[in-house]
Amino acid sequence: MTTTTSDPSAAWPQTLVGAGVLLTGLALAFGAISISSEAGYGGVGPNFLPWLVSVGLTVCGAWIIWEARSGGFRELDPPSGAAQAYWPGFAWVSAGLLLNAALITTIGFILSCTLCYLLAVQGLRRASGQTGVNAPRTWATDLVVGLLISAPVFWMFTKFLAINLPGLTNTGWI
Repeated sequence: MTTTTSDPSAAWPQTLVGAGVLLTGLALAFGAISISSEAGYGGVGPNFLPWLVSVGLTVCGAWIIWEARSGGFRELDPPSGAAQAYWPGFAWVSAGLLLNAALITTIGFILSCTLCYLLAVQGLRRASGQTGVNAPRTWATDLVVGLLISAPVFWMFTKFLAINLPGLTNTGWI
Protein backbone atom coordinates (compact mmCIF):
# COMPACT_ATOMS: atom_id res chain seq x y z
CA MET A 1 0.00 0.00 0.00
CA THR A 2 1.28 3.42 -0.85
CA THR A 3 0.37 6.84 0.41
CA THR A 4 0.80 10.35 -0.91
CA THR A 5 1.89 13.17 1.37
CA SER A 6 -0.73 15.91 1.34
CA ASP A 7 -0.19 17.41 4.80
CA PRO A 8 2.23 20.36 4.44
CA SER A 9 3.59 19.83 7.95
CA ALA A 10 4.69 16.31 6.98
CA ALA A 11 7.03 17.80 4.36
CA TRP A 12 9.19 19.64 6.91
CA PRO A 13 11.05 16.55 8.21
CA GLN A 14 11.64 15.53 4.60
CA THR A 15 12.91 19.02 3.82
CA LEU A 16 15.28 18.88 6.78
CA VAL A 17 16.70 15.56 5.57
CA GLY A 18 17.26 17.09 2.15
CA ALA A 19 18.90 20.15 3.68
CA GLY A 20 21.20 17.90 5.71
CA VAL A 21 22.25 15.98 2.61
CA LEU A 22 22.73 19.21 0.65
CA LEU A 23 24.85 20.78 3.42
CA THR A 24 26.93 17.61 3.68
CA GLY A 25 27.64 17.77 -0.04
CA LEU A 26 28.59 21.44 0.18
CA ALA A 27 30.83 20.82 3.19
CA LEU A 28 32.58 18.01 1.33
CA ALA A 29 33.05 20.32 -1.66
CA PHE A 30 34.54 22.98 0.64
CA GLY A 31 36.99 20.39 1.96
CA ALA A 32 37.81 19.15 -1.55
CA ILE A 33 39.00 22.63 -2.50
CA SER A 34 42.13 22.15 -0.38
CA ILE A 35 43.03 18.78 -1.94
CA SER A 36 45.66 18.81 -4.67
CA SER A 37 44.37 18.31 -8.19
CA GLU A 38 47.61 17.05 -9.72
CA ALA A 39 46.82 14.09 -11.95
CA GLY A 40 48.19 10.83 -10.68
CA TYR A 41 48.13 7.34 -12.05
CA GLY A 42 45.29 6.94 -14.54
CA GLY A 43 44.92 10.68 -15.14
CA VAL A 44 42.84 11.54 -12.09
CA GLY A 45 44.04 13.38 -9.05
CA PRO A 46 43.37 12.73 -5.37
CA ASN A 47 40.54 15.27 -5.35
CA PHE A 48 38.47 13.43 -7.99
CA LEU A 49 36.51 11.16 -5.62
CA PRO A 50 35.71 13.87 -3.02
CA TRP A 51 34.42 16.12 -5.82
CA LEU A 52 32.40 13.28 -7.33
CA VAL A 53 30.79 12.45 -3.98
CA SER A 54 30.15 16.10 -3.14
CA VAL A 55 28.43 16.71 -6.47
CA GLY A 56 26.34 13.56 -6.01
CA LEU A 57 25.30 14.54 -2.48
CA THR A 58 24.52 18.11 -3.50
CA VAL A 59 22.33 16.98 -6.40
CA CYS A 60 20.55 14.39 -4.22
CA GLY A 61 20.02 16.93 -1.42
CA ALA A 62 18.53 19.48 -3.82
CA TRP A 63 16.31 16.79 -5.32
CA ILE A 64 15.07 15.69 -1.89
CA ILE A 65 14.26 19.29 -0.99
CA TRP A 66 12.41 19.78 -4.28
CA GLU A 67 10.42 16.57 -3.74
CA ALA A 68 9.54 17.54 -0.18
CA ARG A 69 8.49 21.10 -1.06
CA SER A 70 6.45 20.06 -4.12
CA GLY A 71 4.13 17.72 -2.28
CA GLY A 72 6.31 15.31 -0.35
CA PHE A 73 7.53 11.88 -1.24
CA ARG A 74 4.92 10.32 -3.47
CA GLU A 75 4.11 6.64 -3.35
CA LEU A 76 5.70 6.38 0.08
CA ASP A 77 5.09 3.07 1.85
CA PRO A 78 3.66 3.35 5.37
CA PRO A 79 6.17 2.86 8.19
CA SER A 80 6.78 -0.70 9.28
CA GLY A 81 8.10 -2.11 12.52
CA ALA A 82 7.34 -1.35 16.13
CA ALA A 83 5.91 1.95 17.25
CA GLN A 84 8.63 2.30 19.91
CA ALA A 85 12.37 1.87 19.61
CA TYR A 86 13.90 -1.33 20.97
CA TRP A 87 16.45 0.19 23.34
CA PRO A 88 18.20 -3.05 24.39
CA GLY A 89 19.07 -3.68 20.72
CA PHE A 90 20.38 -0.13 20.45
CA ALA A 91 22.52 -0.77 23.53
CA TRP A 92 23.99 -3.96 21.99
CA VAL A 93 24.88 -2.23 18.72
CA SER A 94 26.27 0.84 20.51
CA ALA A 95 28.38 -1.36 22.79
CA GLY A 96 29.82 -3.09 19.73
CA LEU A 97 30.76 0.20 18.07
CA LEU A 98 32.19 1.76 21.24
CA LEU A 99 34.20 -1.34 22.17
CA ASN A 100 35.55 -1.51 18.63
CA ALA A 101 36.75 2.08 18.87
CA ALA A 102 38.19 1.55 22.35
CA LEU A 103 39.95 -1.76 21.69
CA ILE A 104 41.14 -1.55 18.09
CA THR A 105 44.65 -0.40 19.04
CA THR A 106 44.85 -2.89 21.92
CA ILE A 107 43.59 -6.15 20.43
CA GLY A 108 43.94 -5.26 16.75
CA PHE A 109 41.59 -4.68 13.84
CA ILE A 110 40.48 -8.27 13.31
CA LEU A 111 39.48 -9.05 16.89
CA SER A 112 37.90 -5.64 17.58
CA CYS A 113 35.85 -5.76 14.37
CA THR A 114 34.81 -9.33 15.12
CA LEU A 115 33.63 -8.22 18.56
CA CYS A 116 31.77 -5.29 16.98
CA TYR A 117 30.06 -7.64 14.51
CA LEU A 118 29.18 -10.14 17.24
CA LEU A 119 27.55 -7.55 19.50
CA ALA A 120 25.79 -5.70 16.67
CA VAL A 121 24.29 -8.91 15.28
CA GLN A 122 23.12 -9.90 18.75
CA GLY A 123 21.36 -6.55 19.08
CA LEU A 124 19.75 -6.87 15.67
CA ARG A 125 18.66 -10.46 16.36
CA ARG A 126 17.05 -9.42 19.63
CA ALA A 127 15.38 -6.39 18.03
CA SER A 128 13.82 -8.58 15.34
CA GLY A 129 12.51 -10.98 17.99
CA GLN A 130 14.55 -14.02 16.93
CA THR A 131 14.50 -16.96 19.28
CA GLY A 132 17.60 -18.78 20.47
CA VAL A 133 19.81 -15.71 20.57
CA ASN A 134 21.48 -16.91 23.78
CA ALA A 135 22.31 -20.34 22.34
CA PRO A 136 26.04 -21.09 22.26
CA ARG A 137 25.73 -22.15 18.62
CA THR A 138 24.34 -18.72 17.64
CA TRP A 139 27.19 -16.95 19.42
CA ALA A 140 29.76 -19.28 17.83
CA THR A 141 28.30 -18.78 14.37
CA ASP A 142 28.32 -15.00 14.76
CA LEU A 143 31.91 -15.13 16.02
CA VAL A 144 33.10 -17.21 13.07
CA VAL A 145 31.24 -15.02 10.54
CA GLY A 146 32.74 -11.90 12.14
CA LEU A 147 36.22 -13.39 11.77
CA LEU A 148 35.52 -14.43 8.19
CA ILE A 149 34.54 -10.86 7.35
CA SER A 150 37.16 -8.88 9.30
CA ALA A 151 40.26 -10.97 8.52
CA PRO A 152 40.09 -10.65 4.71
CA VAL A 153 39.30 -6.94 5.04
CA PHE A 154 42.38 -6.51 7.26
CA TRP A 155 44.58 -8.44 4.84
CA MET A 156 43.22 -6.60 1.81
CA PHE A 157 43.99 -3.22 3.37
CA THR A 158 47.39 -4.12 4.84
CA LYS A 159 48.81 -6.46 2.19
CA PHE A 160 47.32 -5.22 -1.08
CA LEU A 161 46.58 -1.55 -0.45
CA ALA A 162 49.51 -0.95 1.97
CA ILE A 163 47.27 0.85 4.47
CA ASN A 164 48.36 0.38 8.05
CA LEU A 165 45.67 -0.96 10.35
CA PRO A 166 46.33 -1.89 13.97
CA GLY A 167 47.20 -5.54 14.35
CA LEU A 168 47.52 -7.84 17.33
CA THR A 169 51.08 -8.73 16.37
CA ASN A 170 53.78 -7.07 14.32
CA THR A 171 53.68 -9.78 11.65
CA GLY A 172 50.95 -8.01 9.69
CA TRP A 173 48.81 -11.14 9.48
CA ILE A 174 46.80 -10.88 12.70
